[in-house]
Amino acid sequence: MTLRFPRAPCAAPFRGVAAGLCALALLASAPAARAGDVEFGAYLAGECVTCHQASGAFDGIPPIVGWPEESFVLVMDKYRRKERDNAVMQTIASRYDDEEIAALAAYFATLGP
Repeated sequence: MTLRFPRAPCAAPFRGVAAGLCALALLASAPAARAGDVEFGAYLAGECVTCHQASGAFDGIPPIVGWPEESFVLVMDKYRRKERDNAVMQTIASRYDDEEIAALAAYFATLGP
């Protein structure tokens, strides 16, 4: 014989609250996104500005100055995962880790187009 206990009528509204608290706990335990180090980004940018002009001028290669940091990081990550098609950028992006890409993003975001 299986015993069945009736569910408390007041429990239903709290299930959503409990789920929200669990989600909040998971987010709190996730590693925080690192803010990029602008000076480190400037140091690393030498390879980038070989092709992408620091002035923001367009000479066949798209400018990357003034980009929002989030966009820069997303694009570089897509190159690292080979989801964007450009063999040169895939090779370059694959050599940078997350901290370096965040630093480059922070640096190029500070440059005006």
